[in-house]
Amino acid sequence: MKSENNFRVMAFGDIVGESGRKAFFSYITKAKQKMNPDLVIINGENVAHGFGITRAIMQQLFEHGVDVITTGNHVWQKKEVFDFIDQVPSLLRPINYPLNTPGHGVFIFERNGVKAAVINAMGRIFMEPIDCPFHRVEDEVSKLKNQGIQIILVDFHAEATSEKQIFGWYFDGKISAVWGTHTHIQTSDERILPKKTAYITDIGMCGSINSVIGMKIEESYRRVIQHLPVKFSPEESGMIEIQGIIIDINKSNGEAVLISRIKETI
Repeated sequence: MKSENNFRVMAFGDIVGESGRKAFFSYITKAKQKMNPDLVIINGENVAHGFGITRAIMQQLFEHGVDVITTGNHVWQKKEVFDFIDQVPSLLRPINYPLNTPGHGVFIFERNGVKAAVINAMGRIFMEPIDCPFHRVEDEVSKLKNQGIQIILVDFHAEATSEKQIFGWYFDGKISAVWGTHTHIQTSDERILPKKTAYITDIGMCGSINSVIGMKIEESYRRVIQHLPVKFSPEESGMIEIQGIIIDINKSNGEAVLISRIKETI
């Protein structure tokens, strides 16, 4: 049961392809009625045939009750994104891209007088070179707190589990919650850290169970075992698993009071 003193967030892992989208749309309407979230966040960097996002798909996500879309290293793969990313502040790209990069790295959401900031950041270990996520997020957190915003959430899009854990510990007590994305593999280490920041290494994906991180198995064989330059494509058949988290945060002080995994087969 959700307390009136708490602000509830539902965040979902990378939605992979058309099958992931359709399953998410089927799931989220009933889930919102049951769980009554104040804010719904999804990672949308794989939502358009496995790579990138289009304007039409973005609009579908918003129409189905998504409030904020985060992304990661695949955000630029559909070139049309450059036509609209500056115009949509609730579609985020990692904040630690260079300062002149198109788009937004943080979005301030408000519901019933309560403000919550969502920051999108990206790791650097086994990833492309990019500005320091720790310094960039820390600077942004300072600005947000100067505005009186207590609830601060971070999607940390990163490969290395160690980097994600370091990020969680570094920001414990400075933000309300941080969750990892990018690997598409949901971890079972969700917890509230000692200084009341909710943490999980990776929230997983919304995609096919019988796949390799949402992509076709046979293509993955050829790419990894035979070292052939095969393009990945989403596995669009079979059962889909919806993966994510629910976080409850105290409205008055921004401290996390609950974190629970979502894992449901559609």
